[in-house]
Amino acid sequence: MSKIEPTLPAPMAPSRIDFAAVLARQAERDARIAALRPANKERLFDGLTAAGITHVTVSFDGYGDSGQVEGISAYAGETEVACPKTEIAYAALTWDDPEVEMRALSLEDVVEQLAYDLLSDTHGGWENNDGAWGEFCFDAAAHCIHLEFNERFTSSELTAHDF
Repeated sequence: MSKIEPTLPAPMAPSRIDFAAVLARQAERDARIAALRPANKERLFDGLTAAGITHVTVSFDGYGDSGQVEGISAYAGETEVACPKTEIAYAALTWDDPEVEMRALSLEDVVEQLAYDLLSDTHGGWENNDGAWGEFCFDAAAHCIHLEFNERFTSSELTAHDF
C-alpha cells in the first residue's frame, strides 16, 4: 500500500473579523442616513416651491454594471422650465467621518442625490446585469417623491417532448 500525500491546501484559518459588529455598525450608519432624509426632502420641497417649481422628473437607466441619471426636468405647472441655480442646505454623512456634514448644493444636485439614494435603498443593484430604467417625480405641492421602476430580466422557457 502506498501513502498518498494530500493535494488540497490546508483550510484557511478562521476569520478574526467580527461580522456581527460590522453589520451592526453599517445598520447604525444606515439609520443615521435615513434620519437625515426627511429634513433634506423638506428643504428641497421648500426650495422648489419658493422657485415656482411644481414638480421635477428624473429619468434613469442602467445595465451591465453601469447606470446613471439620464435627465432632470423641472416644471412650473405643465411648462418645462430651467432648474434654478438656487442652493439649499443638504445634510450628509461621509464614509470617513461620523459627523453630519452640511453642504450647499443646487436644487438639481439635491434631486439627483435623493434619486440615487432612493434607488439604492429600494432597488440596490438596479444597474447590474439586465438592469432597470424608470422615472422619479418630485411633487413639490404634495411633498411626495413617486418612483416608477422597470426591471429588466432575461427569461427562458423550456419545453420538453418525448415522442
